[in-house]
Amino acid sequence: MRLPVEFYIAKKYLLAKRKQTFISIISFISVAGVAVGTMALIIVLAVMSGFERELKDRILGATAHAHVTSADGSIAKPFELAEKIRGVKGVAAASPYIFTQMMITSGSGALGGVLRGVDIATIGEVTRLTKDLRVGKLSDLPRKTADGLPGVILGRELAGNLGVGPKDVVEVLVPGGSVTPLGAFPRTARFRVVGISQAGMYEYDATFAYIALEEAARLLGMEGRATGVEVKVHDVYAAADVAKALRSELGYPYWAKDWMQSNRNLFSALKLEKVVMFIILVLIVMVAAFNIISTLIMVVMEKTKDIAILMTLGATRRTIRRIFALEGLIIGVAGTTAGTALGGLLCHLLRRYEFIRLPSDVYYISTLPVSLETGTVLLVMASSILICFLATVYPARQASRVDPAEAIRYE
Repeated sequence: MRLPVEFYIAKKYLLAKRKQTFISIISFISVAGVAVGTMALIIVLAVMSGFERELKDRILGATAHAHVTSADGSIAKPFELAEKIRGVKGVAAASPYIFTQMMITSGSGALGGVLRGVDIATIGEVTRLTKDLRVGKLSDLPRKTADGLPGVILGRELAGNLGVGPKDVVEVLVPGGSVTPLGAFPRTARFRVVGISQAGMYEYDATFAYIALEEAARLLGMEGRATGVEVKVHDVYAAADVAKALRSELGYPYWAKDWMQSNRNLFSALKLEKVVMFIILVLIVMVAAFNIISTLIMVVMEKTKDIAILMTLGATRRTIRRIFALEGLIIGVAGTTAGTALGGLLCHLLRRYEFIRLPSDVYYISTLPVSLETGTVLLVMASSILICFLATVYPARQASRVDPAEAIRYE
């Protein structure tokens, strides 16, 4: 394929020799500036996408896609309701649960947390609890230990903070106890640790304790009732539609809430941060674009006589504009290509070797997550090339205004 003559002239001007070596150096600096800006954009957006994906996976692994609760505060006949929910289109599984705040104590101290009563038969179909177990089995929960104590599974961080492990005994205090002349006394029960779970999110691992649904009902005086029903859907991104269908099917007093509603603030903040980071890092490319402007202006000043000769040979002002626009585009495409390649390589290394560690109690996850999406790469490339092209408008326009008679009058 033959390229237009303007391309060869533009390339010759960029790769100037001898007296114009300084211009060539500035051209390479401009390419490097665009490459650095593009690389930074790709890496940061990939990390932001990775954070969003990782948090989404961890949240959906530890909790269900949707929850059905009642305005009455608890659900009577929860297993019958779960069976009805399974018949709604889009629902994959359903499991009753009991949820309450608690205080858990051991010989090493006391901590606040969340007590979850789970149905052993169905919880594995709804959440990832069975896969998150690092010690013990889910089937150990309803079994009484040798001393008659029921079992409890603790999050890894919660067990570590309490200084307990498998076969140790903990005491759980929950609200809603009896009122005596001396005041209200919380309900208490002793459990033996039969398992340790690790969801991968510090917030869950440091607060969650799991017991059998029947034990939770007995402890809270909720026999035959449950706090709600956890629901798993076939398509996580259609959870809002399924929740709407559940509200319509079940009617009052039941209410269905999907995972996007439950974590709206977190994902909205991540999305906003991603947009802001994109805008900030685009400024790096814009700085590189100013280098392109200065490079082209210097080329115009250096090549004034050449421009005049081209115009006397029949080149139109449009041809001159195209020469300098192509010159800027060559810089933009070269820098964008180099930056994209470097950014993709660094993202691959970060994803494969995970050499950047994060404090899990701050960021919920232990390694820097990276998710390089094709759409993000195309957006970055298009933005960088567009900015570089816009940077050529003023120098190209100035070049086309050269008066050939004035430029070669004294030659």
